Amino acid sequence: MQRNECVSEQEQHRKARKAGIASFIGTTIEWYDFYIYGLAAALVFGKVFFPADMEPGLATLLSFFTLWSGFVARPLGGVIFGHLGDRIGRKTTLVITLIMMGVATTCIGFLPTYAEIGLLAPVALVVLRVLQGIAVGGEWGGAVLIASESAPKGKGILYAAFAQQGSPTGNLLATLVFFGLSSLPMPDFLQWGWRVPFLLSALLVIIGMVIRLTLEESRDMQRLLKEKKTVKLPILEVLRKHWLIVLLGAGTLPVIHVTYFKSTFALSWATKTLGYDQATFLSIIVIALIVQFVSQPIGALLTSRIDMRRAVLIMVLPEFFLMPAMFYAVETRVYWIAAVAMCLATIPHAMFYGAIGGILARAFPARVRYSGLSLAYQLCSLLVGGGTPVLAQWILNSTGSITGVAIASASYALVSLSCTLALLRITGFNASELSSAEQADADEVGVHSSADLPLAPAVPQPGRG
Repeated sequence: MQRNECVSEQEQHRKARKAGIASFIGTTIEWYDFYIYGLAAALVFGKVFFPADMEPGLATLLSFFTLWSGFVARPLGGVIFGHLGDRIGRKTTLVITLIMMGVATTCIGFLPTYAEIGLLAPVALVVLRVLQGIAVGGEWGGAVLIASESAPKGKGILYAAFAQQGSPTGNLLATLVFFGLSSLPMPDFLQWGWRVPFLLSALLVIIGMVIRLTLEESRDMQRLLKEKKTVKLPILEVLRKHWLIVLLGAGTLPVIHVTYFKSTFALSWATKTLGYDQATFLSIIVIALIVQFVSQPIGALLTSRIDMRRAVLIMVLPEFFLMPAMFYAVETRVYWIAAVAMCLATIPHAMFYGAIGGILARAFPARVRYSGLSLAYQLCSLLVGGGTPVLAQWILNSTGSITGVAIASASYALVSLSCTLALLRITGFNASELSSAEQADADEVGVHSSADLPLAPAVPQPGRG
């Protein structure tokens, strides 16, 4: 009996590792596609998709508005694919989102410019960006869940961090591709160089599909499908019974979106206003992304080991000071000062991002978890994520000073800290124990401890519509 239990535990760990690695690779490709748009918006879209005689600051602002359109579409993706993920399974939904993202991104690489087709160029750009937004709106929640729901007991936050690692990796990959292209003469970069990162997406999606199709469905979803306890309209149940968790979940996330202050806006500001060479500032971002990749899992580890309230305070409080200080460091135009400041400002929100996916996954019951998680994340993306470079550029255009941008960046940390502590009051503070939502799931199938939920209930329960 003990040998069988040991084999079963080893098999569970094997499946969990496979799910974690697959989530990491899939989200890396999705975020690569999403982030190359932000870099192109900062560097080139204002020049190729808008009139040549337009004032540069206005062209950049409009370029950032096209970036925002993808964030506006993300809640729609969260609703559509959250519904599918809670009805037919996490795996199938993740395959669909990957294909959609890859097609949209590759098509951007073939778009004619404003000089060739006029107003149709930015219109087509926005349409494809919206498709990107819908795809990534459904991707994140599923990737977090396929990893966290496959994890061994008490390891959900750690395994969710696999999916979270896809963000800095995809961003790093995107930045490195643009960095490699920065040696091109500017006319060549504007004519064809910027298209290369988008066309590379087709190859990456093929790789991602091969890996994702071999993935197994998560245990929690297997149980729901087997017991026929999926919900007909998950989004309605989320809004009716879990609306407070959705709002608090969205409120936890502004601090992770300071990355758009740090990369998209700062890249445009540094190269167009402060006089940084494009390759020089991209190299600073690359260094910061490496720091993010290394420091991010520490947040998940910390949150899994100590009281989660204490971990959140350790991770978020430094951002009040470090993010505003980064802007003044960049303004010195001294390379090493800017690089060190950006790396230091990266560590707090990177650690928090490593933990928050698992924290939010614990907040919703399994039958509506995909919908609830996606809605919370994408609601914040709509209101904060895509609007961050727009807000920063508007403040800079209006005041001519970086001070207002620095103050705005600090406010993101305040909102996240307050809402995360409030959420943990409801869901629980100890990562090794079931959260309130997970305990409700366990009670429903007749499990009254912190053991893993079984694939079938110990005592048969009537199905739900």
